[in-house]
Amino acid sequence: MADPPTGRADVSQLFQLLRDGRPRTRAELSKSTGLARSTVTGRVDELLRLGLITPVGEAASTGGRPPSQFALNPGAKVVIAADLGASHATVALADLTGELLAEHAEPLPIDLGPEPVLTWVVDGARALLERTGRSERDVAAIGIGLPGPVEHSTGQPVNPPIMPGWDRFDVPGWMREHLDVPVLVDNDVNISALGERAFAWPGTEHFMFVKVATGIGAGIISDGLLQRGAQGTAGDIGHVRAARDVDVPCRCGNHGCLEALAAGPAIARTLAAQGLDARTGSDVVELVKRGELAAIQAVRQAGRDIGEVLTTAVSLINPSVIAIGGSMARVSEHLIAGVREIVYTRSSPLATEHLAIVQSAAGRSAAVRGAAILAVEHALSPEGLAHAFAPR
Repeated sequence: MADPPTGRADVSQLFQLLRDGRPRTRAELSKSTGLARSTVTGRVDELLRLGLITPVGEAASTGGRPPSQFALNPGAKVVIAADLGASHATVALADLTGELLAEHAEPLPIDLGPEPVLTWVVDGARALLERTGRSERDVAAIGIGLPGPVEHSTGQPVNPPIMPGWDRFDVPGWMREHLDVPVLVDNDVNISALGERAFAWPGTEHFMFVKVATGIGAGIISDGLLQRGAQGTAGDIGHVRAARDVDVPCRCGNHGCLEALAAGPAIARTLAAQGLDARTGSDVVELVKRGELAAIQAVRQAGRDIGEVLTTAVSLINPSVIAIGGSMARVSEHLIAGVREIVYTRSSPLATEHLAIVQSAAGRSAAVRGAAILAVEHALSPEGLAHAFAPR
């Protein structure tokens, strides 16, 4: 992409200051950017014309007329967010702070294939736009979370185990044929990390989100930035060999993986072998809620197995918060007890002195909130603003 003209670069520079929501005067903007007061006035006027900022009252006067202040206008644009799971889908609209404005969810198997599922996203997004009185011209970007590995640079799923027909499918390209705006795609655990942090732990620079459901994975935020790794597989803790020496086959082709011991279906298999009626993670949750001792013990052991892997992660990454989410977090008191038992015992005191291991506060909305944040971060970036300036 060609560099924007100087004027537009100045506009973007001003906007990057204002997007944090803190009101500033023209004088403050001039001091922060080094731009001449007259230049700032012109650029502020352009941002006002675009609707990206709005007047928000007046600063204290030091004599004479109080100076006007300006800040981000959250309603200037909207983003579309989609969380696509193994058997469910959620589509939502959010403003430029990531706040959800409207959403719709329903059962939708991901193995229907990319075109039927993405068609549902497009149709759902258009229905939400109509419901909220917005148009496609108001959409700044789209964020999508998928339940499998994603090559972030292309937005394409790569060998996703539960997504037949999706391998190397051009998700952004297909979406842009129907809604011509930037499209960002990531895996569901990464976007859950973004959503949980924005919802419950804003400002936390070192954060992990661990999803325990049909599989197990982690989203890692370090120095405030989501870490994807060289090939986008950072946080794939479900396929680390568990410390407990149980040679159980895993769907990845290896044996003894954490997921094969501690994910919902794995716990269900353990309980079924003991004669209990358990086929899925949801069955395990119901058994625990009924007070079935064997189920409680199995979930507690799963927490310990996860804790063994997280002990290494704590030493490598040194997070200040680990949030546990996913469907198995519905019995978090037992799962997290097992995790804490191992992590707090086996990690160094310095690493755990201020470490919080908690249940996800955003719950089921973590992923769709994160998809919105993914879209907002792009929309408000210099590159995203360049798209906003382009003729539509």
